[in-house]
Amino acid sequence: LKSCINYLNFGFNTSMLFNSLSFIIFFIIVTTIFFIINHKYRWFFLLLSSCIFYMYFIPVYILILGFTISVDYCVGILLEKNKPEFKRLILIISIVVNVGFLAIFKYYNFFIDNVNFILHLFGKTYSFSFLKVLLPIGLSFHTFQAMGYTIEVYRGKQKAEKHFGIFALYVMFYPQLVAGPIERPQNLIHQFYEPKIFDFHSLFDGLKLMLWGFFKKIVIADRLSYFVNVA
Repeated sequence: LKSCINYLNFGFNTSMLFNSLSFIIFFIIVTTIFFIINHKYRWFFLLLSSCIFYMYFIPVYILILGFTISVDYCVGILLEKNKPEFKRLILIISIVVNVGFLAIFKYYNFFIDNVNFILHLFGKTYSFSFLKVLLPIGLSFHTFQAMGYTIEVYRGKQKAEKHFGIFALYVMFYPQLVAGPIERPQNLIHQFYEPKIFDFHSLFDGLKLMLWGFFKKIVIADRLSYFVNVA
């Protein structure tokens, strides 16, 4: 049992980076199949592909993402159905759940480190233990993506998404899952319902944008990172 848990938590120690060969192969396969299959199955295929993409890093973390997606899906529906006096409370609960996970994984050790430092200043020998887990990939991005949805529903700028699979895809859409951008629901969700037709003009336009992005990432940003890290 212990070995199984270790495998689930630490079996994969690298993510599928956008500038890696594995991502390029993954992207080509997913895009090709997307245009081959019938439109009514495409949302499910993209969601499945996004799950595989996310689980490439640490598979068990998909449960955390699944929980927060379920919470925000229900919150969106409750916000649309409830009276204004209850909406703020529902939104606060959603924000607490999302930010809570973010705080535990991203800032818990930082908080504990400062607490231990203060204890040592006062001569205390006791130290609190650190949380020995890897940070889920794209945690900040998919957290704020989901929160952006609930806030837009709360403000009346977005209707609650009734299709759980489409909402999950909105949060987990793999091209933006790890590094953003954080997209407003009214700009993205409707696109999952629209039939997409393959054409070479759009293909070349998309590839040019991707190549320009790879150039800025690999040639410019990665080279400048050496100077930034030293500074």
